[in-house]
Amino acid sequence: MPKEIAAKPYLSYIQPKAMRRIITTFCILFTTLCQASAQTAPSPATFLQYPLGSHFTPHFKVVEYFKEVARNVNTVKLETYGQTYEGRPLIMAIVASPENLARLEEVRQQNLGLVAGANPANQPVIVWLSYNVHGNEAVSTEAAMKTLYALISERTDLLKNTIVIIDPCLNPDGRERYVNFYNAIHSKVPDATPYAREHYEPWPGGRSNHYYFDLNRDWAWQTQTESRQRVLQYNRWMPQVHVDFHEQGVDAPYYFAPAAEPLHDAVTAWQREFQVQIGKHNATYFDAKGWLYFTKEQFDLFYPSYGDTYPTYNGSIGMTYEQGGSGRAGLAIATRQGDTLTLLDRIEHHYTTGLATVEVSAANAAKLVNEFAGYFAAARSKPSGDYKTYVIKAAGNQEKLLSLAETLRKNELIVGFATGNSSSNGFNYFTSKTENFNIEKGDLVISAFQPRSNMVRVLFEPVSRLTDSVTYDITAWALPYAYGLPAYALKQRTEPATSPAPEKAAVADAGTDNAYAYLAPWNSTKDLKFLVALLNRNIKVRYSEKPFTIADKTYPAGTLVITKAGNAGLDVIPALAAKMEISLIKVPTGFVDKGADFGSDKIRFIRKPKVAVMAGDGVSSLGMGEIWHFFEQQIGYPVTVLNTASLYGVNWKELDVLILPDGHYAALNDKVMSERLKDWVSGGGKLIAVEDAVSQLAQGEWGFKLKKEEEDKDKKDGNKKDPYVPLRSYGNRERESVTQFIPGAIYKVHMDNTHPLAFGYPEYYYTLKQSDKLVEFIESDGWNVGVLKKDDYITGFVGAQTKLKLKDGLLFGVKEMGSGELVLLTDNPLFRSFWENGKLLFGNAVFMVGQ
Repeated sequence: MPKEIAAKPYLSYIQPKAMRRIITTFCILFTTLCQASAQTAPSPATFLQYPLGSHFTPHFKVVEYFKEVARNVNTVKLETYGQTYEGRPLIMAIVASPENLARLEEVRQQNLGLVAGANPANQPVIVWLSYNVHGNEAVSTEAAMKTLYALISERTDLLKNTIVIIDPCLNPDGRERYVNFYNAIHSKVPDATPYAREHYEPWPGGRSNHYYFDLNRDWAWQTQTESRQRVLQYNRWMPQVHVDFHEQGVDAPYYFAPAAEPLHDAVTAWQREFQVQIGKHNATYFDAKGWLYFTKEQFDLFYPSYGDTYPTYNGSIGMTYEQGGSGRAGLAIATRQGDTLTLLDRIEHHYTTGLATVEVSAANAAKLVNEFAGYFAAARSKPSGDYKTYVIKAAGNQEKLLSLAETLRKNELIVGFATGNSSSNGFNYFTSKTENFNIEKGDLVISAFQPRSNMVRVLFEPVSRLTDSVTYDITAWALPYAYGLPAYALKQRTEPATSPAPEKAAVADAGTDNAYAYLAPWNSTKDLKFLVALLNRNIKVRYSEKPFTIADKTYPAGTLVITKAGNAGLDVIPALAAKMEISLIKVPTGFVDKGADFGSDKIRFIRKPKVAVMAGDGVSSLGMGEIWHFFEQQIGYPVTVLNTASLYGVNWKELDVLILPDGHYAALNDKVMSERLKDWVSGGGKLIAVEDAVSQLAQGEWGFKLKKEEEDKDKKDGNKKDPYVPLRSYGNRERESVTQFIPGAIYKVHMDNTHPLAFGYPEYYYTLKQSDKLVEFIESDGWNVGVLKKDDYITGFVGAQTKLKLKDGLLFGVKEMGSGELVLLTDNPLFRSFWENGKLLFGNAVFMVGQ
């Protein structure tokens, strides 16, 4: 080789065009290598330093893993969208191709445009995966980490036309309750023995959130902080597909869509069809692995506040996936089939269905987006269902009407308040008849001709048609009954002139000059909050036991009376009332035109009570949590939580009110403790019993009894009983069992509103009945305040035999015992905290009865 040639660089022999190609290739290769280096995120096992399935991961480590992934890849954006009652972060990971992630806000806005009628062209499909809404169904969050890693590593192909949103833990507080329990006590080698300690959580278990609410029943109502923050994000994104991951009994095979009947009529043919398609795709993986599964059974699409129904009624393909295990399974448990179910197994099953769902959604992205757009187009122009307009009246209770409107707006429903009067015709919820009525200024008007008309329909239709009577939850929830507001459902489209908000009633500056007393209304939760605010400031408050008239205005029983006498400074009261939007009336005298003067014993002093509620073994955690939440979060009044085991150590002289939530109390079966309770009540205490606590007291000597079944009519009439009645079909056993079933139906209750327990109510109340329990009418030393008579059924499924029992009995009453009272609440007026009309009833039980 010549010296001069040998000395030349090798690249100098390459032609310029070829040179450019090499440089370009090199740059591309270098960039790719750099990106690959920058885009490397650790697997869950690498980051956690243990393989998934060997431990339950604490929530903070889950959050740190998601943060680590988001820091290291350009396909994940992590958002913290809120926090729990206990201060833990609520996070969501948005997983998308780099191109879509770069224009994420544009994609989100375009997707929301589909709801309003925009063109769906070139819009990626959005799949939302929700994990661990029940805290002790803890496999979900472990599976979420594995699913996230798969989407950023070997399955990035799924992100070409799909955006995946992962919420790894909807209920961090409940999850931590379970994980802390299990990690602290499980054996070094997991004990698969089903009756081992590690398979039994202590009360209250990890299923619920901080206040022991089931967050999977709270999507529409949004009574809990986790639900409000999550649904706000959900409605900002509006996915086309949503999966809610759960666990069920240890021995159950895996469940995935399609859902069981009953499916609400509002579920479209396309939604049903694609559920089947997803189910078949999931089945291909399970078939290949030989894993057992079932579909079309048990888990229906009816009650509107689940993690599958709420998305479904908002245009999505909403689904529940259920893995066997739940809080019983731990790291390993022996099943009845003789197998050992491990946490690793459970993770693998949820991981498989999660990815399979993303796969089938990605393969049908254009179809899903088009059908989604079509869903809302039909909703806007041709809403389903018989009724096209709903009109709800305040009936003197604007606070309840505004509260209802706020609940609807949190669900992105369009509502308005009538600005004038007009005549119309519609179904009256309270009389169950179609009749003429007037739409009046200030009435709440909701048209079905809006994007989310199916949600409107589901929340308001007076009667929902059940295609199957075997259902998973309550079957009636129409909001006019839940709020106790007169309402009409109209078959015609009626859109009177409306405004977004009603004209606020002026809250007059009551001032303090010449104020002998202030009068405040008593017919809503807001009024209850005002009373509590006064008591918390040690302001003395009274109430009128009977109606009275002063200055030509009549005030009903229950009206609050705050007198100058006994209250050193009244200056704070007008300002407090104005802040809380209470219409305060100032009166210059205690002399009334009709009724009792303010110094009469008919004007009863409200003592500031020391209140306690029972918790612990035997107590329904859900029932207790509703009461705890009511005091702490809704009315702001202190309540002492007593453990059932500490009941024996109570200083009864310090306690004014004791609440027994739904449950069964061992202490009530203890004769000494039972007698001590009776002595306390007779000495001036107030015992409030709810649901099954009423049933247990009825078995003791508390002066009342449960209503017994009526004697068989055939026996009564001397007729011979049909000998073939016991010959039932085994194959029809589920259908026959529902004759005694009442999953949740609405009944009209006749109220004695002259009694303090019913102050603030008209002569009726609508209750959500979930049992056949009634109390016999109290004949002496007590008051039958809320009763069922004949034909008081309104709506919802009730088995034939149960329906026969539910008549002529007591639901709400007061049994007088010496100087104290036993308050009986056979139905729960605080049910899931969305039964708004029951809250004042419970407030009456605590603050009004026995004063």
